[in-house]
Amino acid sequence: MKQSTSRIVTTHVGSLARPPALFQAMRALDEGASSDRAGYETMLKREVADVVRRQVEAGIDVVSDGEYSKPGFAVYVNSRLGGYTTRQIPRASPWADSREAREFPEFYGLESRTFAGTISSWSNQMICTGPVTYKGQDLLSRDLVNLKAAVAAAGAAEAFVPSISPIDVVSNQRNEYYRTDDEFLYAVADALRVEYKAIVDAGFVLQIDDPRLSSHYVSNPGLTVKEVRRWAASRIEAINHALSGIPEDRVRYHTCYGINMGPRVHDLELRHVIDIILKIKAGAYSFEAANQRHDHEWRLWEDVKLPKGKSLIPGCITHASVLVEHPQLVADRILRYASVVGRENVIAGADCGFGTQASSSPEIHPTIVWAKFRSLVEGAKLASKELWKRTARKAKAKPARRTAQRPRRRAGRAR
Repeated sequence: MKQSTSRIVTTHVGSLARPPALFQAMRALDEGASSDRAGYETMLKREVADVVRRQVEAGIDVVSDGEYSKPGFAVYVNSRLGGYTTRQIPRASPWADSREAREFPEFYGLESRTFAGTISSWSNQMICTGPVTYKGQDLLSRDLVNLKAAVAAAGAAEAFVPSISPIDVVSNQRNEYYRTDDEFLYAVADALRVEYKAIVDAGFVLQIDDPRLSSHYVSNPGLTVKEVRRWAASRIEAINHALSGIPEDRVRYHTCYGINMGPRVHDLELRHVIDIILKIKAGAYSFEAANQRHDHEWRLWEDVKLPKGKSLIPGCITHASVLVEHPQLVADRILRYASVVGRENVIAGADCGFGTQASSSPEIHPTIVWAKFRSLVEGAKLASKELWKRTARKAKAKPARRTAQRPRRRAGRAR
């Protein structure tokens, strides 16, 4: 995994808004309105090459394919796991009965009406009715081949591939086969290991996407922080099980809070879960740090010791505001983290993805996202200049002090 050895490295969380034509082609195939699979595949390869090139041109060091082939950061796995049947059932908004919707029903609108008892929509629900297997080898291979070609053409320093956490999979699906929820969880973890290993074997960094770990608290108002911690600690074991045999320095872990635009007063504070997160067998940890609910949490690392050899990927730009961060603000955020964990252990990232669901209109317009990326890169340059300038000053100062002292010591001995 690329580290900040000579300057601050930049990256993001993965998903970007799909080009409209690509999304329409994806949707037409999914709904049976088109049979032009070859045309779609050609378009996908071209668009992945383009988005990787744009990231490199913007100055992003560790790039992704924008998750262009995925209908969503989590639901993409529905077509890659076997052992399921699909049923259309009424489903409420995921935030309908959350702490946020309860406190701000007027703001959350549809969520509050669902909370009152109205079903928000009908949708397909994945039901586990047999042994969970991994059947997405062809789709995964296509994605890895497309990304590898795009990285080579654009000259990207490094690339990562997001993959969903087993925690999120079982949270979005229903188990009617395994005797216990734990059996279901570990079966999914075993299946996902196939995807995890293939990503790393292809030469990419694996990113585990796990918003459920942090958002479980806000979406379950009946649980205390202590109960959520107990739940999270038990789920971490399943993630590590899925990562068994994969080198930690090829893995980065991402968690976030699910809600983008909102009051978010009930986000679980990082201090309540950071010790659990650090038990995940990953080389770097990505988390929200740039929005107003979490911008202060860098101070946590004054007391929490980052394990040796690990890196932090704090968000230095956010998906929770259309404001484009000033490069100096980005630099200041980087400098804060560098001051508490060391510059070589900081990679400048984003709070979350900018296109987590292909079918949703992005809350941050793509043109603004690219402006944010440019600020991220410029801020990293400013921070790098300051951090490595300080080192140069210290290196020059030390020999000068020793040289000045030596004549005095020699003179003393002569007397």
